[in-house]
Parts: sequence; C-alpha cells; structure tokens
Amino acid sequence: MIQAVISGTGLWVPEHSVSNEELVVAFNAYVDLFNASHAAEIAAGTRQALEHSSAAFIEKASGIQRRYVVDKTGILDPHRMFPRIPARADDEPSLMAEVAVKAAMQALAQAGRKPEDVDGVICAASNMQRPYPAMAVEIQQLLGAQGFGFDMNVACSSATFGIEQAVNAVRAGTARCVLVVNPEITSGHQEWRDRDCHFIFGDVCTAVLVEAKDSCVAKEQWEVLGTQLATQFSNNIRNNFGFMNRCEDTPADARDKTFAQEGRKVFKEVVPIAAAHIERHLQKHGFKAHDVRRFWLHQANLSMNQLVVKKLLDTEPNADIAPIILDEFANTASAGSVVAFHRHRADLAPGDLGIVCSFGAGYSVGSVLIRRTQ
Repeated sequence: MIQAVISGTGLWVPEHSVSNEELVVAFNAYVDLFNASHAAEIAAGTRQALEHSSAAFIEKASGIQRRYVVDKTGILDPHRMFPRIPARADDEPSLMAEVAVKAAMQALAQAGRKPEDVDGVICAASNMQRPYPAMAVEIQQLLGAQGFGFDMNVACSSATFGIEQAVNAVRAGTARCVLVVNPEITSGHQEWRDRDCHFIFGDVCTAVLVEAKDSCVAKEQWEVLGTQLATQFSNNIRNNFGFMNRCEDTPADARDKTFAQEGRKVFKEVVPIAAAHIERHLQKHGFKAHDVRRFWLHQANLSMNQLVVKKLLDTEPNADIAPIILDEFANTASAGSVVAFHRHRADLAPGDLGIVCSFGAGYSVGSVLIRRTQ
C-alpha cells in the first residue's frame, strides 16, 4: 500500500475582526429595537422579550473572545444583523473558491509543490455557496490543477472526513497529490439575532495537502497512520436552508434556515462520543492516549475540548497538549482543528504522535492519527 503523508497546510484569514464587546453593543441595540417594536405583544404575554447579551457571558460560555469575518458592517448593524456579501457574476470567481485558492497556495508552497502537481481537489465545508457546479471544480480550474474535484459536507467534521478521502485516494493509487480545502464562510449561516448562539462562529479557510510519501519533497512530513470516521443521527444541531425551501412556502428568514442547536444536549452527548472515538482509534493502532504528544481538536467550545482531553488523559489539560485557537477565531466549523494543527505543530519532533479530531452536527466525528517523520 502506498503511504500517505500530509506535506503542507495553508490558512486564509479575513481582514475584519469583531470583538465580543463590539458584537454585544450591536446585539443589545437589536434587542432594544425588537422589544420596542413588539412592546404590546410582550406586555400581553403573547411574545417573549429578548434578553441582552454580554462579553462576560460569551467568554464564560465558550472561551471565545473575538472572531474574523468577511464583513463586519452588516453584522454590527442592529437593523440588519448579518453580513453584506455582494453577489458576483457567474464569470467571476466565487468567494469560497477565491479564499480556497489563497489557502491552497500556502499549502502548496509549504510542500514544495506547484498547482499542476495536484491531481485531486476536495472542497469540504459545512455549507456550500451553491449546489453546482461543484466548488471544488472551480477551485481546481482557478489553481490550474489536474485530475478531479468534488464537494462534500459533513458539517463541522468535513475537514477530517475530506482528509480521509484524500488519504484513501493516495493509498489506492488513484491520485498522487490531493488538496483538501475548507472554506468556511460561517457568518452567512450564523444566526446573529439569537442570544444563545450569536457569538459562536467566525470565517476562515484552511487547506491540507496529502500526497504519496515516496515522491514527497516537503521538508516537513506527517505520516498518516490511520483515519477513523463515525456518524450518529441527531437533530440537536440543524440548519434547514436548502433548495426545497421555496417549494415549502416558508419565509426565507425563518429561524430554522440558519444554524440552531440545543447547546446543553450537544455538550452532554458529544463529549463522551468524541472521547470514546479517539480512544478506539488509538487502540486500533496499538496506542494509548498518553502516547499522543498533541491533540488538535475541533474548536467549538473551550470547556468541551478540556473535558474531552480530561476523559482521555484523566488529568487537567493544558494548551501544550491541546492547543486552543477559538479565543481568536471562534468556531470555524470544519476548519478549526486544521487551524490548530497549522498554528501549533512546529515544536513537535520526528517520531511524535498527534491526532486531528473534529466533531459536530450529524452527529459526526472524524480523526486523523499522524506521526511526524521529518
């Protein structure tokens, strides 16, 4: 079997950042406008008044301090509360493809590769800008890559699921060099008017290059020892937006057309699922959790990550064992664990083990067990 390695990663970050304090000012102004416009219904008890948010509440609930977004003016406008992203003509590069190319070029440079060396592109993200043509095929064309391209969506686990498909293609010999890109424009499906989740998401794009070890020229290589995927259906994280909506005669801005979750249920159910998944994956390859030098976990919630690691290691986690980037980036859906890997791996030595793991809606869990070889 052909051995697969990760030879490079890339990260694109928007120029705009929104702090918790900025977000709260806008959200609370929206709340005041809403409550004033529905004062009679609220007084009659037929509608519930909205509550203010606070920066302290956000950080305590999530560990998030700020987030990057493609547009902040629309998000911070209490009369709008979602980003302004201008439509582009069909002959212009789409936004997701444009940012994916920027992240991809970084990954290629790191790996010592050119776009024409790529013979497969997988666009794996929690939401696609359009149904077709596939975003991956547009990215392939913009890069000048060869071979094939396809899209896939497994919500916040999309990146690790995509990496497994890339690894399988390399191992099977159907591709020699596969690019996995994760353009997460999460601000578009975030519900900025909901106190329980208005702070959760941020925008970003990551890229991972997977190639055959025997032809890899990268100075830094991570051998993929194994991948493991699992899904278990749950309605506790859901978004009903799709092409069928217009046939249902439901409002385009109905609450179910954006991200929604039962946060407490998700926390209670996903933590043991993720911890058990990682433990099984390690056991399959003859390892224990204490053999792992670093865990690059999905960046959704600080307490969630800490509890997953605590269950695995039976000790209090720290940033060295499980780096946290959500304080700066917030939840970037599938890209979060890759951002953590991209930012926090340089200090590992050859022979060190690491695991990239993401978990989210579905429920879905994906893990990639890797070892630095050089």
